[in-house]
Amino acid sequence: MSKVSKTSGEVTVSEFNEDGKLIRKVRSFVRREGRLTKGQETALETNWSAMGIDFAKQMLDWKEVYHREAPVVLEIGFGMGASLVEMAKNAPEKNFIGIEVHSPGVGACLMGAEEAGLTNLRVMCHDAVEVFDYMIPDGSLDTVQLFFPDPWHKARHHKRRIVQPEFVEMVRKKLKIGGIFHMATDWENYAEHMVEVMNVAPGYRNTATDGDYIPRPEDRPLTKFEARGHRLGHGVWDMKFARTE
Repeated sequence: MSKVSKTSGEVTVSEFNEDGKLIRKVRSFVRREGRLTKGQETALETNWSAMGIDFAKQMLDWKEVYHREAPVVLEIGFGMGASLVEMAKNAPEKNFIGIEVHSPGVGACLMGAEEAGLTNLRVMCHDAVEVFDYMIPDGSLDTVQLFFPDPWHKARHHKRRIVQPEFVEMVRKKLKIGGIFHMATDWENYAEHMVEVMNVAPGYRNTATDGDYIPRPEDRPLTKFEARGHRLGHGVWDMKFARTE
């Protein structure tokens, strides 16, 4: 049994057993509705039936979703979707799915996917924790991507960062053995936090061979924001951890 309570734009899902004992409490975020442009609205109406997946408490069958068998790459929080579209375009041999709570971002992603003529990309507009709990089969993902999540840079807000022990365990269960959890951030303090959490998380191995971080992989597109940061001397930290058990 679960109970949902909402405060200040957040949603807390509390789960109880049959005796009424609290099993766990997970804080996530409710969908943030924004103002859609005409193009985003049209893209949602035109492409949702082909590329959109509605939330349902039912496990997905990837072969049914994509009409083929191929490695599945899932991205959490894809923003406006430009890099996700580029990755799907550059790797037609893989299946991509993105989860984003911001509907204008989903619309923008579908605009880009339509323009690129993609058939290997699917999107969801829902909270990622619920999607993982109810829709992603265990051991079915080849890669999970988390690029530039909100750093919550003030110390008192660090507990709101998405990379926490419970979250990374949730990701681990959905990855195949050998599957990759790829994170990237432009906040050094958050990068250190990510490594700290991941180094003690059971069932993971850091793939870096020189220190904690890896060079930006060629398959992660350089965003305009990131390119500007490079010119200004700002750093970006990439981490890839493989599921070992």
